[in-house]
Amino acid sequence: MPEHAASARPPTTQTSDLSYRECGSSALLPVLEITSALTGRRGVSLPFTDSCEPLGQTPDDIRSLVTAAVDLAHRRHWRRLELRGGAHVFPERPPATTFYGHTLDLTPSESVLLKQTDSAVRRAIRKAEQAGVTVEFSTSLESVETFYRLLAYTRRRHGVPPQPFAFFRNLQQRILAPGQGTIAIARLNGQPIASALYLFAGKSVIYKYGASDERHQQVRANNLVMWRAISTFARQGFTALDFGRTSLDNPGLRTFKLSWGTRETPEHYLLYDCKTRRWITTPDRSTSWHTPVFQRLPLPLSRLLGNLLYRHIG
Repeated sequence: MPEHAASARPPTTQTSDLSYRECGSSALLPVLEITSALTGRRGVSLPFTDSCEPLGQTPDDIRSLVTAAVDLAHRRHWRRLELRGGAHVFPERPPATTFYGHTLDLTPSESVLLKQTDSAVRRAIRKAEQAGVTVEFSTSLESVETFYRLLAYTRRRHGVPPQPFAFFRNLQQRILAPGQGTIAIARLNGQPIASALYLFAGKSVIYKYGASDERHQQVRANNLVMWRAISTFARQGFTALDFGRTSLDNPGLRTFKLSWGTRETPEHYLLYDCKTRRWITTPDRSTSWHTPVFQRLPLPLSRLLGNLLYRHIG
């Protein structure tokens, strides 16, 4: 079981790639160590991802790999080890948290993709088009800045601070600019009113972040952004669009994702507590006491808190 570690953001993070090889079989699990004064030292595979399935040829390979990850957690004196995938090979273990996952098959024709959406979605697309909403795609830093302004307002509306802008600047430099993602921006009379950030992974696209100006919700720009993205990615040869995870207590977002004809699957996380040496469960804290507090914060203070807290969350 070779173990490799390299500094990712000294002194707060460290990456480890766990690999297992035996008799022609192999498995791989990336893990990021987070050292935080607020949340303690822990391992996560992987922070800020909705899903990170271990790579293995057989279930036994993955079980051996996870056992090695638990051993590493004890050696590194982690509080916990969080796995955002791999639960299917451990049916006897309780999921720590469960989410909904939604994936859209992009291989049908454009007419079929549109027909399989709910009628309300098709009406919303027509309404946005009739209102004169346009959609553009870009990978520039300017488009990231436009997206981020909308995102900051959207995150405050949802009761959470926005990620630091540096996070998205790095995404632009390392992922968007090299052609591994794009930003869609909807405009009405030249003014940006909705936006979404998509990342590419092989033949798949990941819908990572969405944002909008609630003052223009009535023109349904979000629906047009998503439809333009779906039709564009399908023409470009992508085969699937991953809509990301959805909390079980967010029926509105779940309905939105299902309305595009997506396939819904459960996404289970595993959480190992090193102190008790047990796999444990934990509540989904997507909404809590902090939600109304953050909704009332001035935007500059919300952004400041995002800069201070985001690296501790993971």
